[in-house]
Amino acid sequence: MAKHIRGALFAAAFVTFAASAAAQNGTPEEQAACRPDVRRFCNKITEAQGNDAFLQCLQAHREKLSQACRAVLESHGV
Repeated sequence: MAKHIRGALFAAAFVTFAASAAAQNGTPEEQAACRPDVRRFCNKITEAQGNDAFLQCLQAHREKLSQACRAVLESHGV
């Protein structure tokens, strides 16, 4: 049960991250592209830390991100 709640929080946090990073809501495809990377590398980040924390986390792990997630970041100039 806790994993489902955590997954829902990460999904919500990613939507918030995408909106902040791209100054718009990420498309469902963009969200799906980065969701596994957010879960894998940024699972200790909380919404209370703010949107920039998620962005900084993904940037810190850029070389390890999936090609799809890197493409999303690059398409938004991040």
